[in-house]
Amino acid sequence: MDYLVDVLQILMNWCYRLVPEYCAAIALFTIATKIIQFPISLWCQRNALTMVALLPEMNRIKMHYFGDADQIGEKSAQLFKERHYHPLLSLVPLAIQIVILFGLVGVIYRITKENPAIVLARIPVKDGGWTWLMPIGAGAAAWLLGLAQNRFNPLQKEQTKLQQNITNWISIGISLMLGGTVSLGVGLYWIFSNLFSIPVQLLCNLCMNPRKYVNYRDLYRSKLELEKLEKSCKKEVSKEDRIREKKDYKRFFRVANKKLVFHSEASGFYKYYQPLVEWLLENSNVVIHYVTNDPKDQVFQLQEKYPRLKAYYIGPKMIIPLMMKMDADIVVMTTPDLNRYHIKRSYVRKDVEYIYHHHSLTSLTMCTREGAYDHYDTIFSVGPHQCKEIRKMEEVYGTREKKLVRFGYALLDKLIEQFQAGEKSSGPKQILIAPSYQDGNILDSILDTVLEKLRGHGWRIIVRPHPQYVRRFPASWNAIIARYEALNDENLIFETDFSSNRTIYASDLLITDWSGIAYEFSFTTRRPTLFFNTPMKVINPNYDKFGIEPTDISFRDKVGVSL
Repeated sequence: MDYLVDVLQILMNWCYRLVPEYCAAIALFTIATKIIQFPISLWCQRNALTMVALLPEMNRIKMHYFGDADQIGEKSAQLFKERHYHPLLSLVPLAIQIVILFGLVGVIYRITKENPAIVLARIPVKDGGWTWLMPIGAGAAAWLLGLAQNRFNPLQKEQTKLQQNITNWISIGISLMLGGTVSLGVGLYWIFSNLFSIPVQLLCNLCMNPRKYVNYRDLYRSKLELEKLEKSCKKEVSKEDRIREKKDYKRFFRVANKKLVFHSEASGFYKYYQPLVEWLLENSNVVIHYVTNDPKDQVFQLQEKYPRLKAYYIGPKMIIPLMMKMDADIVVMTTPDLNRYHIKRSYVRKDVEYIYHHHSLTSLTMCTREGAYDHYDTIFSVGPHQCKEIRKMEEVYGTREKKLVRFGYALLDKLIEQFQAGEKSSGPKQILIAPSYQDGNILDSILDTVLEKLRGHGWRIIVRPHPQYVRRFPASWNAIIARYEALNDENLIFETDFSSNRTIYASDLLITDWSGIAYEFSFTTRRPTLFFNTPMKVINPNYDKFGIEPTDISFRDKVGVSL
């Protein structure tokens, strides 16, 4: 420590000769240390930019292994190693600053020993009085630095508000403590060091402009995707449902030799499974284990009718470990992207057969992500167009061949049967507005205009959002309902019960944008659909590489009119 004090005293004496006043000399001393450390600051800036550039990939790792902290940590460490990011490098400037701080204590001691009249050695907690301005100044300087770092530091800028606040309050707390317990001279250095760190950061940004290193558009997109996933898994759950979930989780794994499991995201998905599930229960001796993310799923009311139907409530978060530990022979799902995000194939059994059961009549090329079906073993195809598309995907991507079952679309059969057997409405003409959930859909763009044109003509109008719209954008949906609830119009209904299809086949006209409900409606009722050409629902922008026109486009003018 004596050697360090000797070096720092040489620098302090040089500063004092330039400006023979110790407060100004300490300021000059701080500037000199910042200049000496500037190459290290640039090194840390480069490291921080590497991390920010990695954030889109980090966010996708979090989505891919959602809920699996071990896998996220392992994949993140592997990514850091590949891109030469050093998580602890950001601590180097702080470590150097602390070393200087300790050395400066010795310098101040020597200066005041030689000249006792200098007040630099006073310590606020001992001397009190006006010296208590020091911790206040130190805390204020740390607060200003925190504000600047939140705005200009490329890494801290991308932190959440909570993370930024925690970092800043820790810094302010340390500064208040130091300001009160160290000598005034050391406290001054700490204040100047925090304040001068702001122009150092701006200079680093000038030398290494973050926009040249980071794809901010991709970063923003990945953050939105992760936020949507996290939001969907943070549904408010009652204490009773949490207790029930734990019991059902244990009950599921107490059953040995499970043959068949169905997974459902919500009550509204049972209608897709219903013909298959009920046929199996009535025509075989199989026990069906039905796992749903919805505590109010209609399937729970069917257990009394079907004793071999075993239903379990497992929420969106607990479904992740349940799927990882899946021990059934066959799992049937309507969820694409198996094994690509948070829902994984079983880690304990490699021979589980995963079957994809479609919940739409439309094409697979345009409205699902690339690779959405790669990890399924069997596909229940609703029609020849999907068989053709799956085989083309396997050819283009070089993936293994899946079993294709020409399954049809049982929901459509049921809808036709119900429609033909049902009583024909004698009331007012009914218009169903049922858009999809992509950006620019009817609800987000032209709903007010459409309702303004339709209302007041004696027609019953039903607005039925896509289930994913309610799930992903609850605030937007609640705002729509709030806008119209004061109208007290009995002919304007907002429907969110997706367990029933009654309004589909009871309507005289469907208005939609790019939702597959158009084909369910028109093929069932043989009534037309009015399509609004809002921005296309394109989840896979590379759909044209397959050389197949999606039925979402080719069927459009065959079942209705496009505007």
